[in-house]
Amino acid sequence: MKVTIGVSNHHVHLTKEATDILFGQDYQLTKLRDVNQPGQFAANEKVTIKSPKSIIENVRVLGPIRPYNQVEISKTDAIKLGLNPPIRDSGDLKGSSPITLIGPKGQLNLEEGCIIATRHIHITPLEAKEKGLIDTKEVKVKVESEKGGILDHVHIKIAEKSYYEMHIDTDDANANLLVNGSEVEIIK
Repeated sequence: MKVTIGVSNHHVHLTKEATDILFGQDYQLTKLRDVNQPGQFAANEKVTIKSPKSIIENVRVLGPIRPYNQVEISKTDAIKLGLNPPIRDSGDLKGSSPITLIGPKGQLNLEEGCIIATRHIHITPLEAKEKGLIDTKEVKVKVESEKGGILDHVHIKIAEKSYYEMHIDTDDANANLLVNGSEVEIIK
């Protein structure tokens, strides 16, 4: 069965408290554009992420406000920053890499919160049932491109408010010559 690709560049998710520190008291994120996942958006706001070794500027904030602060980067970004973040599902931050966020109004030092996101497929319960994925935690995905191959350890994320799409980071996309909207084949 086919699934389309959504390529995810480095980005951050922020709590209300972090937003207030970085952008000012009672600050409200402003929407640049919706993303495919229902209720989520790319904000106009950007921050700088900083490690003891380096910085990456203009890192997009994704909304809405979350119950945790999370920085998602690629392995290439991690090398530049001199970090070794774990590969994790969103929200699984215990023991993840420390990082500093710098906004126009302030700075926030996170003791943990920087991860490389797992490859994952968003799907509703109904779609998962129809596609025989309801009790599946992980799949493999076949990429048919000039540099194609098999992507292993692709997590299945089942939620009512989901847009059927596979998310990969820029490293996976570039290595396999994939872009937003590319189609790949789920194999079990």
